[in-house]
Amino acid sequence: MTSTIPAAAAPAPPAPRFRGGPWATLVAIAFGVMMVALDGTIVAVANPAIGADLDASLAQLQWVTHGYLLGLAVFLITAGKLGDRFGHRRVYLIGIVGFTATSVAITLAATVPALVGLRILQGVFGATIAPAAMGLLRSNFPPHMLGRAFGVFGSLLGGAMAAGPILGGVLVTAFGWHSAFLINLPVGAVAVASALWLIGPNRPTDPGSRFDLVGMVLLSTAMFALVWSLVEGPVAGWTHPETLGVLVAALVVGAGFVFWELRVADPLLPMSIFRRAPISIGTVLMVLTALGLMGSLFFVTFYLQGVRGLSPMQTGLQLLPLTLVMGVAGTPVGRLMDRYGTRVPTVAGLLFAAAGMFMLSRLTFDTGLVWTSTAFLLLGIGLSLVMTGATAAIITSAPMSLAGVASGMQQAAMQLGGSLGTAILGAVLSLTIVGAVPGHYADAGLDRPTAAEAAAMQSTISQGGAVVPEGATEQVAAAVTRASNLAFIDGLHLAFGISAAVMVAAAVLASFMKPAPRTGEGSGEPVVHI
Repeated sequence: MTSTIPAAAAPAPPAPRFRGGPWATLVAIAFGVMMVALDGTIVAVANPAIGADLDASLAQLQWVTHGYLLGLAVFLITAGKLGDRFGHRRVYLIGIVGFTATSVAITLAATVPALVGLRILQGVFGATIAPAAMGLLRSNFPPHMLGRAFGVFGSLLGGAMAAGPILGGVLVTAFGWHSAFLINLPVGAVAVASALWLIGPNRPTDPGSRFDLVGMVLLSTAMFALVWSLVEGPVAGWTHPETLGVLVAALVVGAGFVFWELRVADPLLPMSIFRRAPISIGTVLMVLTALGLMGSLFFVTFYLQGVRGLSPMQTGLQLLPLTLVMGVAGTPVGRLMDRYGTRVPTVAGLLFAAAGMFMLSRLTFDTGLVWTSTAFLLLGIGLSLVMTGATAAIITSAPMSLAGVASGMQQAAMQLGGSLGTAILGAVLSLTIVGAVPGHYADAGLDRPTAAEAAAMQSTISQGGAVVPEGATEQVAAAVTRASNLAFIDGLHLAFGISAAVMVAAAVLASFMKPAPRTGEGSGEPVVHI
């Protein structure tokens, strides 16, 4: 009689854990990413209230926005390197705590210089958050799910950026401009708690690398000088010696950075990374897309509040189509790109965005809700496609060891584009106003202002206002206001028309995008197709 010994049961596979997994990581970083993106645009609605409370000029208000972008742009790539070297989880937490603390400090600022200084510091901390978040996504998600992950990330980023005007309108209307920054306190607390609970152990992706301190200093100096010249150019004049000197310094130091990076053994930003077409084209697309987005949001709020007379809350609601689309489109866009690649959706997105910008270039005193809603809807669809596609092209085409640096480069391109947008479109707007004001005054039966008088009015008119003479009758005040608003609308037409043309040019560039090379082929790294 033979006896049989029952075979030992095969061990059951371990139950999947949410904590420390890819989706847990995405949930955790959502709060920090949304807080930074929200802060980038929430100020657009708060600007008029800040200007009135602190008696700020248009140039000073631009610095409230540019100071934040300056801190971001200067430190983003360096912060990405810090994440690669010390671990993205650790750098992410440092950024969240610092960003939240400076947000609270901003609410105590009583002068414009103090506010701008704190905004720059806030931008520096914000620069540590986005690259670390991207690096966590790249290292936690399998290659075949990266498109979907970046799609969700794009929804969070785009939705938060677009929601800024709405939330800002509600907060500013109800509690004043300080609340637009104080909201970061509860969000930051949730971000820290969720990161500590849900993100897995800290794991550097490039622990053996050495710091390229010379490269960090050269890049930071070049970025600072470039953004500074873009901000001060419209104020001091593009041909002013100070503007030209700083711009030349930015170009010279930037060239020195490239020269150094080509020769140093362990570079901060290996120049060879730009040989990959998806990275180089994707970076340019991020600059061009942000140029249109940031520039339009900065000035369209002055149109809605100054010319149309809407409240901050009504302004936010007017932007609702843009908000909703950017908040929900990223996930399906990511799935689409996982399946079909980035080229066709990105080109289509740029054409949608161009159509939206063209419609905004036709704004008048009495433009209806259907027209503006359609314009913002097209803009939202287009930006969702472009931001997701360009981000995926850049991040997934870079080696895993450079995940933080690549994400910092992607974010820096977006912030640089934002500075270019407000600077270039601001210059176009100002020049158009100075040239158009005398004619509109004459058409209204008013005394034609001299060139110097028109230049003096430019700052107020650029904010959707008018310089009404003291003691003017109601009829004269109305005529001055209408003439000033007409000059402002003329400037908007040209500025948004340029944005539309830029989007079309970017679509032509995006048509040359090809599937990304097999990332890490021959090196054991995951193969990623974009």
